[in-house]
Amino acid sequence: MFSSEQSLLLVIDVQGKLFELMHHRGHLVHVIPRLIQAAKLLDVPVIHTEQAPDKIGKTVDSIASLLTEQKPITKRTFSCCRNPEFTEILSFHGRRQIVVAGIEAHVCVYQTVSDLVEKGFGVQVVTDGVSSRHEHCVEIGLKRMEEAGAKMTCAEMIICEWMQSADHPKFREIMKLIK
Repeated sequence: MFSSEQSLLLVIDVQGKLFELMHHRGHLVHVIPRLIQAAKLLDVPVIHTEQAPDKIGKTVDSIASLLTEQKPITKRTFSCCRNPEFTEILSFHGRRQIVVAGIEAHVCVYQTVSDLVEKGFGVQVVTDGVSSRHEHCVEIGLKRMEEAGAKMTCAEMIICEWMQSADHPKFREIMKLIK
């Protein structure tokens, strides 16, 4: 089970022109912000990335507005793990449990998750927090990530896993996000 003390939330490439093409994008703009808000309440660090923002655009406002205290990691590699700035920041946080949301499930999310698992991190993919342009690409991406060794979760499940109990001091605040 993942704990808030050992987890880090990674939000991959939820940005501009690419986001507009996503399958179920309306759902993502509700799920990912809730994940970020819960992570912040529970002191889980959040990292977010942008793939070639000069071409694709910046992080969507509903997410960027929650992350004003940090700048996104700009990358051109599909896997975040092949970006030196990302690996440096990941190392700085020292967390070994990585919770992943973002786009696209079959490209950047898949390659990042595969690399993280290969490097020995525990990885959970938030299935209701990832997407691709086509539904079948999401399905294939999730299948391949699971085959690589990642676990599948959903936003509410990982948030409750981070709290571990209704006695958690932030329980009521978190429940307002979930309900």
